[in-house]
Amino acid sequence: MAYALRFQVLLLPNLAWPEFRQRYLRLEDLGFDLVGTADHLVDWTNPPNPWFEQWTQLAAIASETTRIRLSTLVTQIPLRNPAMLAHQALTVDHISNGRLELGLGTGLEIDPSYGMMGVPNWSAKERVARFDEYVDLVDQLLSNEVTTYKGHFYEVSDTVMNPRPVQQPRPPILVAALGPVMIKHAARYADIWNSASFAEAFEAQLEETHGRIRRVDQQCASIGRDPASLRRSYLMFDVKARSSGGQINYYASETVFADMAQRVIDLGVTDIGLYYPVLDEQLPVFEHIARRVIPELKATHNSGG
Repeated sequence: MAYALRFQVLLLPNLAWPEFRQRYLRLEDLGFDLVGTADHLVDWTNPPNPWFEQWTQLAAIASETTRIRLSTLVTQIPLRNPAMLAHQALTVDHISNGRLELGLGTGLEIDPSYGMMGVPNWSAKERVARFDEYVDLVDQLLSNEVTTYKGHFYEVSDTVMNPRPVQQPRPPILVAALGPVMIKHAARYADIWNSASFAEAFEAQLEETHGRIRRVDQQCASIGRDPASLRRSYLMFDVKARSSGGQINYYASETVFADMAQRVIDLGVTDIGLYYPVLDEQLPVFEHIARRVIPELKATHNSGG
C-alpha cells in the first residue's frame, strides 16, 4: 500500500488564544496536511506558562478550519476515561467533518499534571500494560454503536456511541511507540505508527529510527499484518534547540531541511512532523519550506521518483 507524503506541524498550546488560533489558520493557509497538539494539564517543562486543554481547543479549531487535518500528538491515556475520550473524539470528528486523527500514548511519568489533577501516576510498566486494553477499547467504542468490554483494567457495559463517526469505520488511530512492547501494540491496533528519536546527532536519530522500523515490520509480519498497511509517522526533534535559545536545526535553510527530510523519507516514513518555530527569525524559512520545498518533496515522492 503506497501512502502519499504528508507534513504535520506540532503546535504547542502555550501562548495566548488569539495567537494560538491564528497559527492554526496560518498552517492551513501554508498548505500543511496536519496539525498536532500535545496533551497535558500544564506545560510540563514550565507549569506557570499558559496552556490550553487539548480537546476543548480541537473542538474550537475544528469549527474555524476547513481543510487541514487535526491530530492529537498525543492524548495521554492516564488523563481520560477511555469511553469519555472516545466520545470526545466522536464529537470532534463531526465538528471537523471527518478531519480528526486520534493519537494515543502512555504519557510521561515526570509530567506534574497527575499530581495537580489528583490522579494516579502509573509506572511505565503499568502504562504500557493498560495501553493494550485502552486502545482496544477505544477502537471498539468508535467502531461499534454499542460496546460491552471487560478487561483487567477497563470495563464498560452497553456503552452507546451515537451518532456514528463521519470517518468510517472510525477516525484513524495513531499510536506513539518507541519501545518493543508499545511497537507490538502499534502493529496490532494502529493505522499510523508515530515515533521520534532523542539522540543528539541526526545520524544517530536515523540509525535508531531505522532499527525501530525493522522491528515494527517484523512485528506486523509475526501477526499476519502487511507491514505496508501501517502508515509511518516521525516527529523531527532537535535535542539541542533548547540549549541554543530555540534555534531548530532543520530550519537553518531550505537546503538543510530538504536534505534532512529526504533522508527521513528514505527510511520509509510518509508522515513527517515538524515543530512550529520557536523564534520569529526562523519563520521566513519555515514559510518558504511550506510553499516551495514541501511541494517539491511531495511531487517527487508521490510520482514514485
